[in-house]
This record gives sequence, C-alpha cells and structure tokens, in this order.
Amino acid sequence: MKVTIYEYPKCGTCRKAKKWLEEQGHEVEAIDLVKNTPSKETVQSIVASSEFPLKRFFNTSGNKYKELNLKEKLPTMTEEEQYDLLVSDGMLMKRPLVTDGKKVTLGFKESDFEENWKNA
Repeated sequence: MKVTIYEYPKCGTCRKAKKWLEEQGHEVEAIDLVKNTPSKETVQSIVASSEFPLKRFFNTSGNKYKELNLKEKLPTMTEEEQYDLLVSDGMLMKRPLVTDGKKVTLGFKESDFEENWKNA
C-alpha cells in the first residue's frame, strides 16, 4: 500500500516512522514539510479525513510554536486563520504525519502504527 509521510528529514522520529513503514512493505512517498509545505487545501483534506481536531496538527513542542506564543493565540483564532498559519511554516506541523488518503496518524507511536498501518 502506498502511504504519504510528511516529515522533517533531520527528525529522528520521522526517520524511525519511515523505516517502520518500509519494513511493513509500504510504498512510502516522503514529503519534506519544510521544503514542500502542503497547501491549505491538502491540509484541510487531511484534517477532514482524520479523527483529530485541527489543533492536534500543530507541533506544540516546536520552537516556532513557542516563539509565536501559539498556546495563548490559537484558541482565539478562527479555523481559517489556524489553517493559514499551519501552512505558512512546515515547522509548525506535527510530524510525522502519515496518510493513505483515508487514515491519518500524527507523530510516531508504534502501537498507533501497528493498529493503523500493519498489514494494511
């Protein structure tokens, strides 16, 4: 099965997730979140096909998130503003983000990957 992984190539967790997927026999399309930040439409589509709220797609442990004080600002922003902000800088996105167009996982937790991507 083909899956798309939105990653930051220097991120160890992203590399681990990609390796895990490849070991399970998945054809992996890797997209660098920083060099090729997905479009607003793409992110909206991914969010819609997931079970996660939009705020879960933000990398809350990242420096950029902290610099912009988004913990305080996000709750007062409209959904439209949140999408615009999220696609303005790939470093704001939670990673790795993996999707096959139907399912979505955020981050790399082996149990989540087992549940969603094992023998898929």
